[in-house]
Amino acid sequence: MSVALQPTDMTDGYENAGVSRRRFLGAASGVGLAALAGCLDGSFAPISGDDGRAITSAPPTVDRSLPEEYATNELDEASLSGGPGKDGIPSIDEPEFAAADDPPSRLSADDLVFGVELNGDAKAYPRYVLVWHEIVNDVVGEESVAVTYCPLTGTAQGFYRGASELGVSGRLVNSNLIMYDRGSDTWWSQVLARGIRGPHEGAYLSEFQVTWTTWGRWHERHPETAVLTENTGHVRDYGGDPYGQYNPRTGYYDDESLLFDPLASDDRFTPKKIVVGARTADGALAVPKSTLRERGAVVDSVGDVPYATAYDEELDTSYVYRNPDDRSVEFESGALTVDDEYEPDALPLERVIGFDAMWFAWYGFYPSTEVHG
Repeated sequence: MSVALQPTDMTDGYENAGVSRRRFLGAASGVGLAALAGCLDGSFAPISGDDGRAITSAPPTVDRSLPEEYATNELDEASLSGGPGKDGIPSIDEPEFAAADDPPSRLSADDLVFGVELNGDAKAYPRYVLVWHEIVNDVVGEESVAVTYCPLTGTAQGFYRGASELGVSGRLVNSNLIMYDRGSDTWWSQVLARGIRGPHEGAYLSEFQVTWTTWGRWHERHPETAVLTENTGHVRDYGGDPYGQYNPRTGYYDDESLLFDPLASDDRFTPKKIVVGARTADGALAVPKSTLRERGAVVDSVGDVPYATAYDEELDTSYVYRNPDDRSVEFESGALTVDDEYEPDALPLERVIGFDAMWFAWYGFYPSTEVHG
């Protein structure tokens, strides 16, 4: 086990890392950096309101007490170029959707999607589209949101964006996407949901749950869902993946090599093993997803506070709960019990945001994480 920030004066190493990612993208997909960047020139058009005036608001921030293993200046100094420049990987800013009964022809039941349900409105975002864009600026349930995905760390997360938009900065920290907002130009670490450079350095974004599942599972649970189409305004090889293939896994997703050194490392699991991670005022926790599939629920503590992580077999996803009263949580006959039977997503406990992540990335950000299961 080791915990160490990479030195910040290794400019040549960082430049080489950026070149390596650039070569990887081209070699894995048969398309070069120019194709990935499209016709963008690295700039963005100002967002305009109904009256034509530019909108410069930053995303809403919230007071949160979360573990902070690194100072913001350390994270900023540890950031590096991922290859494409600012907006070189273009966000989807005018998404188009299809009805569930008329989905994109390429989308199959076992294709991975990122599902969102807000205020009764359900939408699905195919991973094979997001891998080329990483951010979708959208409105779900009358909420302005950004659905984000980082292929290198396997993290899909959702953020409220207010009147602003989020874009891809072209920078990474701990191999993870650094977003920026087009209102204040603050840099935001995706996994940390935290500003690491700019006017809102040290602030936290407001989050919502994103479900990593398959189209067939999501459609069955949400038959009225809309699904993102390939009409993104950009020309991409949506049948391919610049990093390999995810189902079954090949390329970057299948081997244990990393394109960039992590901030900290730990060998309890292989680097790309999927864990369900959550960070709270009590600390950070991680549960191997394979353990949840086997047990149905994992109960342990973060510090002195009990937590329960419940597995939803229908969606192949998990939910994390704070359980300060230490109520008994058990998995029996296919149902979770907390004094009575409940669905995994509806336990009478305090729900916290949890999401899938590759182990190397989760541990890199949270080396003090509690491992459950």
